[in-house]
Amino acid sequence: MRASPIQPTVDFNADGEQHGFLKLPHSHDTSAWGAEMIPVTVLRNGEGPTALLTGGNHGDEYEGPIALAKLAGSLKAQDVRGRVIIVPFMNYPAFRAGSRTSPIDRGNLNRSFPGKPDGTVTEKIADYFQRYLLPLADYVLDLHAGGRTLDFVPFAAIHLLPDAGQQARCEAAMRAFGAPYSMRMLELDSVGLYDTAVEEAGKVFVSTELGGGGTATVQSVAVAERGVRGFLRHAGILGQAAAAHEAGRESGRGAPRTTTLLDMPDGTCFTTSEHDGLLELCKDLGEMVESGEVIARIYDASRSGVAPVEYRARRGGMLAARHFPGLVRIGDTVAVVAEVVERGIPVTL
Repeated sequence: MRASPIQPTVDFNADGEQHGFLKLPHSHDTSAWGAEMIPVTVLRNGEGPTALLTGGNHGDEYEGPIALAKLAGSLKAQDVRGRVIIVPFMNYPAFRAGSRTSPIDRGNLNRSFPGKPDGTVTEKIADYFQRYLLPLADYVLDLHAGGRTLDFVPFAAIHLLPDAGQQARCEAAMRAFGAPYSMRMLELDSVGLYDTAVEEAGKVFVSTELGGGGTATVQSVAVAERGVRGFLRHAGILGQAAAAHEAGRESGRGAPRTTTLLDMPDGTCFTTSEHDGLLELCKDLGEMVESGEVIARIYDASRSGVAPVEYRARRGGMLAARHFPGLVRIGDTVAVVAEVVERGIPVTL
C-alpha cells in the first residue's frame, strides 16, 4: 500500500514537548497548494507506555477538544513516563465547520476506518491513524459527546470483546476514567468504526459520551478533564508527583467519587422514531423507566387536534440518551434505556 500523504511536523520518538501538525495536502479552489493542518502535541519522557488521546472525531462535540486543548497546554514531559500523543481535533475540517461530518467530503471519520491513503480527505485521515498512530499506542481514549442531535448522561464506555483479557483491561481503564456512569455499550453497526479498528489492533480502548446538544458545560468539561488524567494514571503514564497532586485536589472536594455501571444488552435499549413531528420526552436523562411506560410522544406538526403517537419503553432501566432537537424525523433515535448493573463503584484516584 502506498505511503500516507500526511506528514507530521513532530518527531514521535523525541523526548520533550512538541506542538505541531499532521499536514495533509489538500488542493482546493482557494488554495491550489493548500493543506489541512491538524494540530498534534507529543510529550515523551523516556521508555514507557504510549497513550493516544483524541477529541473532535465528530466536529460538533466539544468536551474532548476543550479538555485536550487544555491538557496540551499544561502537561509537561517531566510529568509523564513514556509518551502521550494528543490530537484535540481529529476530524479538523468538521471541527472547524462545527458539523458532525467533514464539509469537504461529508465523511464521518468515526465510520471511515481503515481508510485509504488515496481516498477522500476523511479516508486519508483515517488511514493515517490506522497505519501510523495506532501502532504507536498501548492505550487509546476517544472523547465523544452527543453533538447537536443527541444528549447523554455523562459516561465512559467500552464494548463487549471476544478476548476476555482485553475486555478486562478495557473495563479497568473505563472505571479509572471515573465518569459518573460507565457503560457497556452496544453498537447497532460497528463496521468501519474507529472503536473497532482500535479494538481489533488489541489496544486498551475507552470512549465516552459526555453530554450533547452541540455545546459543553462546566460539569461535562470537568468530567472530561478528570477522566483523561485518571486514564493516564491508570496507564502508568502520569508521574507519581502529578498523580499525588491530583489525588490531593480530589480529596478536598468532599465525598469520594463513584461511578454507576450501565449495560446495553440488546437492541431493545433503543427507541426509534417511525414518524416525523414534534417531540415530547416524558422522562429526563438519568430517570428510571419501567418496561412499557410511555417514554415519548410525537405530535403531527402539520395539523392541530390530532392525538400524538406514544412511544413506550421496550425494557426497564435508566434513560441514558435522548434525541436533543425538538423536532424528530422518522428513523431518529428518540431514547436509549440502559440497564443499571451496579451503583456506587469507587473511583480509584
